[in-house]
Amino acid sequence: MNHSKEKNTRMPTTNPTKPIAIVGAGAMGSGIAQVAAQAGCSVILLDSQQEALDRSKAALQKVAARQVAKNRWSLDESEAIQARIHRTCEFEQVAECDLVIEAILEDLGAKTALFHSLEECVKPSTILATNTSSLSITALAGTLRHPQRCIGLHFFNPAPLMALVEIVPALQTSHDVIEQCQSWLMDWDKSAVIAKDTPGFIVNRLARPFYGEALRIAEEGEYGIHTIDSAMKAVGFRMGPFELMDLIGNDVNYAVTCTVFEAFYFDPRYQPSLIQKQHVDAGWLGKKTGRGYYTYLVDGTRKAEPVPADLDEAAFADISNRILALLINEAADALRLKIANEQDLETAMTRGVNYPKGLLKWSNDWGISNVLSKLEAMQSTYGEDRYRPSPLLKEMAREGRAFNV
Repeated sequence: MNHSKEKNTRMPTTNPTKPIAIVGAGAMGSGIAQVAAQAGCSVILLDSQQEALDRSKAALQKVAARQVAKNRWSLDESEAIQARIHRTCEFEQVAECDLVIEAILEDLGAKTALFHSLEECVKPSTILATNTSSLSITALAGTLRHPQRCIGLHFFNPAPLMALVEIVPALQTSHDVIEQCQSWLMDWDKSAVIAKDTPGFIVNRLARPFYGEALRIAEEGEYGIHTIDSAMKAVGFRMGPFELMDLIGNDVNYAVTCTVFEAFYFDPRYQPSLIQKQHVDAGWLGKKTGRGYYTYLVDGTRKAEPVPADLDEAAFADISNRILALLINEAADALRLKIANEQDLETAMTRGVNYPKGLLKWSNDWGISNVLSKLEAMQSTYGEDRYRPSPLLKEMAREGRAFNV
């Protein structure tokens, strides 16, 4: 499959006149609907609350006005995109759709109940896709009469801007369903990667040390959050871990960490942070509440703070090397466990969370033996299993090999 973001010039293989359905008119569902409509698809956006549908319509009108004002869309194109989305509270409207993507709350019980209702309504051939970021696709499929048509399509927020979609087949998913979803996403000009159905899939699994180790460093007290953020931006990241957690929402980030931690049977590599739990308990969720690790003004800008005194190259190297070593270790272990192939692992992190380069490429540049030495030193210093090196890194360092990226 072509994972590049080049302009798609081939003829669509899916039928753009056949409607697809999105269930859930929140930010993610509305964004996916916009993606499909921009690609020429007729979209049914279903939500049980008319207020949610009205908010979705108003939000798209604002987006369209901005796009026209910036000459990115013509007026005709803007009107056509908006006209392709039909909003409804009537469940029966999705009956003839070939593809239904749910984007409701992140709760397995709610998603299971929805899919059971959809099975009573749609055709046996309709693909039922979930936009979950961390729940088991196999568990969801296992409750259905036709589990072979269930699949994960994990879009990233905001869906119209983020290129990546993780395709996550359940154990029961048919190969034909995977191919059809690849075709849809190619027509929608998305970079799709195939991920094994394991906790966190690719991105939410590999990215855990970016947050978790930053929080651990902050807990130790030697460096402040501003220094940690600055260190990671100095090596090419667009945002530091604490800035990004404030943007995502500490409640959301903490919930994903807890889900992954529990799903991996409490592996210490994914252990949640007490600092983050306290921020959630205090209601300091980040930018959306005006306070997180930083304080925000009414207009959403960050309140100016004094520049810390520990902003030096030695501190930056100490912080970034520690976090990068764990990120690389996670990527190597994902490859070892066949979560995804090398290229999809690299694409997922550069397209899904805008990493400056793929983690396997970073490992090659740094030197696998150097990464291994850093991990072994941390494991010796802290005596914790969270720093255990991947067996693949040990093997590759011993044999003098590099990743094929």
